Amino acid sequence: MSSDAIKAVVRRFNEEVIAKGDRASFDALIHPDFVNRSAPAGAPDGPESLWNTFEHVLRPALGELRVTIHDQVAEGDKVTTRKTVSGTHVGTLLGMEATWRAVAIDVIDIVRVVDGRYAEHWGLNTLAAVLAQLKN
Repeated sequence: MSSDAIKAVVRRFNEEVIAKGDRASFDALIHPDFVNRSAPAGAPDGPESLWNTFEHVLRPALGELRVTIHDQVAEGDKVTTRKTVSGTHVGTLLGMEATWRAVAIDVIDIVRVVDGRYAEHWGLNTLAAVLAQLKN
């Protein structure tokens, strides 16, 4: 796949899966052998654990969830994306009760795309800093 094509896969995943919660798009865009290399040690790292993070952690906690992609760089079969996941803190987020405040989580992801699907993921985000700010 071309650099533009694999960037489009990542953009589609962010728009349809993360922002909109579209399970059919998730199933179409996730490789059956997907591995989340950023999962905590000992935690599940397959496709369902990724879906559960979006569907049972982020989406219930952040109303009006949006994903804004700032930059994407592709090389070979990998895409690096700098983005912001934002919304209003309307539900419990990792033990933090709703504050009704605006939330913006900065993220840098690297995704390996195989046959037009997410095969591997590495990522860093500012969620811990956002949670600390919500406590104040």
